[in-house]
Amino acid sequence: MRRVVITGLGAVSPLGSTVEKMWNGMTEGRCAIDKVTRFDTSALKVHLAAEVRDFDPLTCMEKSDLRKTDLYVQYAMGAATQAMAQSGLEGKIAPERLGVYIGSGIGGILTFVAECDKVHEKGVGRVSPFFIPMIISNMAAGKVAMRFQAMGPTLPVVTACATSSHTIGEAFRAIAHGYADAIIAGGSEASMAPMAMSGFANMQALTTAEDPTQASIPFDARRSGFVMGEGAGVLVLEEYEHAKARGAEILGEICGYGNTCDAYHITSPRPDALGAANAIRQAVSEAGFDGSEELYINAHGTSTPPNDRTETLAIKSALGEDWAYKASVSSTKSMTGHMLGAAGAIEAIACVLALREGIIPPTIGYREKDPECDLDITPNEAVRRPVTAALSTSLGFGGHNACLALRKFEE
Repeated sequence: MRRVVITGLGAVSPLGSTVEKMWNGMTEGRCAIDKVTRFDTSALKVHLAAEVRDFDPLTCMEKSDLRKTDLYVQYAMGAATQAMAQSGLEGKIAPERLGVYIGSGIGGILTFVAECDKVHEKGVGRVSPFFIPMIISNMAAGKVAMRFQAMGPTLPVVTACATSSHTIGEAFRAIAHGYADAIIAGGSEASMAPMAMSGFANMQALTTAEDPTQASIPFDARRSGFVMGEGAGVLVLEEYEHAKARGAEILGEICGYGNTCDAYHITSPRPDALGAANAIRQAVSEAGFDGSEELYINAHGTSTPPNDRTETLAIKSALGEDWAYKASVSSTKSMTGHMLGAAGAIEAIACVLALREGIIPPTIGYREKDPECDLDITPNEAVRRPVTAALSTSLGFGGHNACLALRKFEE
């Protein structure tokens, strides 16, 4: 297998629409959760979300394209443009050796809702001719491929909250096995709409907390549900020799990937954590980690009672309690909310930067210990630690589990 390294990062997040802004927010322990501004929530039980507030699509797209693309595609284009600019890859790779793996949990739901309203108010004749290409969940990958002339393997992944961990993992495998020399990989989500929020709220997945700083509180005994977030995260993955030959700056290395299913329930994780633990085991085994590594784990950490309890069990089961208790763990969802299909990519970026900077971002809002969530979750403040390896876990509705293993890059 060929080595797969990371040469570019891009982020559009509630903490800021650049990687630098996002990472500064994470290391400062800043909460990006606040009152919803996109629509009136007075009829809803839920009033908080983590919205993207500083994104300008004109930095990455022509004005004429905006009315033809859903916001989730615009977010993806913003993150991909940043990642490709940092990588310096554009024009330095054969088009047929460059791919795009960008997914979305739901696709263009904002467009779907808007066009449904139009049908009811004005009739079917007023539906936009761009309706279908705006809502389908492969269009972010398609538009990014068009922008960067990526004619190699290109596909989205749709595995709910595990989406962009799976896109990165599948891109890693495609490069490692020789199907591409570089892939633009990640995920995007823009679902801040009353229908989407109501759906999550009515299934009791969202917290009804009113204090933004105490809403997304992963691993805390008081946790009561997740907070909706949005945005996009994209990484440029590249075969090591290809990156080295063109003199690219290498930011980190992807070295393992696990992909399993609980086969248990449409929303709840398996109580025995078997599926999630197996995904972690697969990633650790492929990476060749032996337990001696100084390890950071960016946990899925949604702030729902079953997820955080089950994920803690999965980590201890997969790694053994000795290594699990020595690892630094955190959930950056405490700051960004749950960015759904974009979450895994944003959290993989956090792993890359934690390895490079030797800083573990915190789990903020933590007050009350849950005996079943007893790992070192880096409460409230970032800590300096020279970690050499990282895991990023993602668990999606439908029982989809993903784990990415990364290491600090060395020649």
